Amino acid sequence: MGIRRADFAGSWYPGTASECRKEIEYFSDTAVPCPHGGQKAVGGIVPHAGWFYSGNMAFNVLKCLKETADPETIIIFGRHLHAGSSSYITIEGEWETPFGALEIDKKMADNLVSEFPFTIETDTRYEQDNTIELQLPFIKYLFPDAMILPIGLPPDPVAISIGARAAEIAEDLNRKICVLGSTDLTHYGNNYGYTPKGIGKDAVDWVKNENDKTMVDLMVQMNAEEVIKESRIKDNACCSGAAAAAISASKKMGAQKAEKLIYQTSYDIRPADSFVGYAGILFFGSL
Repeated sequence: MGIRRADFAGSWYPGTASECRKEIEYFSDTAVPCPHGGQKAVGGIVPHAGWFYSGNMAFNVLKCLKETADPETIIIFGRHLHAGSSSYITIEGEWETPFGALEIDKKMADNLVSEFPFTIETDTRYEQDNTIELQLPFIKYLFPDAMILPIGLPPDPVAISIGARAAEIAEDLNRKICVLGSTDLTHYGNNYGYTPKGIGKDAVDWVKNENDKTMVDLMVQMNAEEVIKESRIKDNACCSGAAAAAISASKKMGAQKAEKLIYQTSYDIRPADSFVGYAGILFFGSL
């Protein structure tokens, strides 16, 4: 049981605790208000670009979760996968962050592995992927004693089943959890080989007001099945399996409502012909 290294520290986000803390304090000072309205946030959707582009949004979602939740384990669904890919899980050990390592919830992992086929990753045998790691310093900072359960899921109905079952297992174990689905939205431009509306302002408007909006609306409607279907047709979510799993798990946890917290694109931060959309969404149940 070793410690998986923080591969993206020092590049996609700061590499030291003091530098991460400085960034996080800025994100906290500039965060938008959390729309709890007397309800408990049980999960959310977070983006996973470098902190320069979307760190404020991911942190804001977790900060809002912190206001009403005290999880023992945070389940993070992520991974860039395609339909037909394996599901991935880490079942033991720790994952490093600049603030210290996060423990993997082995008991929950063992339960899931006994019921579903997974490719099991370890601290020395894994594929680098930013979707989960980019959230970990925020989790360690806000929930220093929490465990994590990192799960990679493809855009396939199995993601919905695994998400729901993870929530049921947590209840069976009397484990307090929160869930995150890590996905970015439309990847537009020549850099991504996707230019159905050409290049320029019209393309940016289309991504924001049509392609991304359709996906965000489906997430807010908590329609896990359509999130997967839509992404496979419109290329407007890179990790729709992860998002669908978070929706499915949140609904099992009693969530009946979702709200968009923030939406923006990398174009808003640094205009370019190639850009990516991001959204922060919260799922709410009863207090």
